[in-house]
Amino acid sequence: MAMNVQDSDHGDDPDLNTTINTTPLVDVMLVLLIIFLVTIPVIVKTVPVTLPNFRNIATQTKPENIVVAVDKDENVYYNNAPIDTSELKGRLEEALTRAVNSGAPLPEVHIRADRNVRFQAVGRVVFACQLAGIQKVGFLTEPRNDQP
Repeated sequence: MAMNVQDSDHGDDPDLNTTINTTPLVDVMLVLLIIFLVTIPVIVKTVPVTLPNFRNIATQTKPENIVVAVDKDENVYYNNAPIDTSELKGRLEEALTRAVNSGAPLPEVHIRADRNVRFQAVGRVVFACQLAGIQKVGFLTEPRNDQP
């Protein structure tokens, strides 16, 4: 068996293909187009809300208000007296039932938390308020000092 590697007759050879195959390019472009068509409505669609402006409103100190403070070491204070977090729910329920039985306005809880405290400690206080049935919970902050 012999094989001829040099053929003098070039008439049967096909011409070189010098065009670019664009099929893979078109496939990639269609996939990208589909991805963009799917993701753009998610990005553009937002719920129209009016965000509140920050302002510091002076709180009115009422006798029925309860101030719960949380320091940077996550210690909890009920009206400036140290208290365990597990006892907080009971104390809040007592204050709520006293107000309901006496016909006084329902107490509000004002939370004073240190700037460097973990939110988990503040969340425990908010959760205790929720379990006790307190309807108004607020956070006390320092007024913003915009003037130099």
